Amino acid sequence: MAQRDSEFVEIHWRKRPVRIEHVWLSPDRAGAPLMVFLHEGLGSLAMWKDFPQQLCDAAGWRGLVYSRPGYGRSTPRARDEIWNSDFMHQQALEVLPALLDALAIDAEAQPPWLYGHSDGGSIALLYAAQFPDAVAGAVVAAPHILVEDLSVSSIELARKAYLETDLRARLAKYHDDPDSPFWGWNRIWLDPAFRAWSIEAEIAGIRCPLLALQGLDDEYGTLRQIQGIKQRLAQTELLSLPACGHSPHRDQPEKVIKAVTQFIHNHNRGDLT
Repeated sequence: MAQRDSEFVEIHWRKRPVRIEHVWLSPDRAGAPLMVFLHEGLGSLAMWKDFPQQLCDAAGWRGLVYSRPGYGRSTPRARDEIWNSDFMHQQALEVLPALLDALAIDAEAQPPWLYGHSDGGSIALLYAAQFPDAVAGAVVAAPHILVEDLSVSSIELARKAYLETDLRARLAKYHDDPDSPFWGWNRIWLDPAFRAWSIEAEIAGIRCPLLALQGLDDEYGTLRQIQGIKQRLAQTELLSLPACGHSPHRDQPEKVIKAVTQFIHNHNRGDLT
């Protein structure tokens, strides 16, 4: 089933209107569970390509994919807007609830599942911790719960590549203004003050089923990330993937889809698919 064209909805965030690019996947599957996809630090709706649709088709579910403010075709980051160390908290506790409300999704009545990648995984964890009754379950791939030296080193290399190679041109295929996500993300991750960032204590409030994935060749994080989740949340199931980098859904889509569909069908309450 082909992905539909993007739509737009306006939310009011931080005292200003913000346009959010989004797409519904398989909306004709009336009554099927909903999976909301949260992209990585340089990602967007378009950068997911067809993975969300493939996963929804395998599960028999509906999907919602969107670009966060500053990304894709959503409202870009203002040139003078500097992201602070709570930028992922803002997305989890302010933007995502506002988007669900604008789209008339009653997460308390019918809690969706979340699939978050990288920064999107951290956002999914923060949302699930703050709104435990509004999440049926979560899958987090290469999430961050603390800052590692490896992450900072790789983000420094990304900055060099953005300035010296065709990385900016490649990102322009997925973002109306590639400088908006890149410098918002890169500057805060390389801010020395951000080295102290951690959500290890905050995730303790998560009650839903949780699957955490990590590639063993991930250039942005180690198994310390998902093992740290497991140490704090006993219900977590872990999957480490050999010969896999930071993006399991791109590097090993078949394995990821198989693991995720098995996990969600084992844990989703009232799943009739």
